[in-house]
Amino acid sequence: MKEKWNKWLPYLFLVLAAVSRWPGLFPPNFSAFYGLAFCAGAFFSGQTKWWLPLGTLVCSDIALNLYYFFALHINSFKATQLINYAAFAAIIWFGTRFNPRSSFLRLLSGGILGALLFYVITNTGSWLFNPFNNREYTKDLAGWIIALTKGIGGYPTTLEFFRNTLISGGLFTGLFAGAMKLTEASESAKEKEPQEASEEEPEGDAKPKEA
Repeated sequence: MKEKWNKWLPYLFLVLAAVSRWPGLFPPNFSAFYGLAFCAGAFFSGQTKWWLPLGTLVCSDIALNLYYFFALHINSFKATQLINYAAFAAIIWFGTRFNPRSSFLRLLSGGILGALLFYVITNTGSWLFNPFNNREYTKDLAGWIIALTKGIGGYPTTLEFFRNTLISGGLFTGLFAGAMKLTEASESAKEKEPQEASEEEPEGDAKPKEA
């Protein structure tokens, strides 16, 4: 018996999400991980929804840090990466507010809101801990707004990163959720076919009544 599509499809999503993080493959902050984290909360069962996406995230981070260290001689690991893990965990938790029976439009909206949640958490963390010692990140409302809109001087603005985050969050949530719902619907239809066929009355088997 062939394994059902919806059993191995999440693993394909994990590979795609991990590959999407490779430097230069996509624009900054354009990643499949926002959609994966949200859909994991909505579609994955049990503890799998937590350890599978977060484990993939940690493994891909290790691979990226090794690449930067050995190929580019850059020590890219910072303790503030933990904020990213907290943000992705928040997206997974938010995804648990949904389920496979949720409408596609509701799932798509949830994925976009999850990406917005990631943006607010990570940029608020950058504002609080200020790992690059940006003088504009003053500990007041003005400094927080700068962190959410302008970011660090000499780099693309935070709003440009936000645009990429929202677009990729919506795009990959739509792809993942649509694929999961389509495969589940297809498998359900296949399971119903034999049952419906067995319930049909056979034709031409009735015995003629005796005179």
